Amino acid sequence: MLATTNPPRANPPSFSASEFRNALGMFATGVTIVTARASDGVLIGLTANSFNSVSLAPPLVLWSLSRLAGSMSAFSTGSHYAINILSADQQDLARQFATKDIDRFAGVAFSRGVGGAPILEGAVACFECFNRSQYEEGDHVIFVGEVERCTHRPGTSPLLFHGGKYYAEHPL
Repeated sequence: MLATTNPPRANPPSFSASEFRNALGMFATGVTIVTARASDGVLIGLTANSFNSVSLAPPLVLWSLSRLAGSMSAFSTGSHYAINILSADQQDLARQFATKDIDRFAGVAFSRGVGGAPILEGAVACFECFNRSQYEEGDHVIFVGEVERCTHRPGTSPLLFHGGKYYAEHPL
């Protein structure tokens, strides 16, 4: 008879949720707005700083979304989305797309990208993605996008987020 062993597991956290959030806030990130067109044609978008590169070949990027997000259904079933990296002068746009219960696209200039995803005017870069895979982890879903098209504006400063505040890039 084989002895069964329990696989190793992480110890319980030694910190509170707010301590964890504050520690995560010490990692400076860029700011993105992830956009898509739902199957009924409605535009959806949200501010996110959970963006990262995954692979150059094939070109893959990732971002994550709370399982409780109202837009989860549209993002999880849609074929395409766009990740728009904001420029330093788009702080108001970041706030607008982080606000609940408003028309987030009101007054926003954009063009239609792959699969109908909105491409925001003035962004530093944009990654137009096929919704390749999704992974449920904790209270979020990790989306991996296969980049079908990307653009960027060299020399444009990105919008940064650190410690709960927005910053502009300043070379050292």
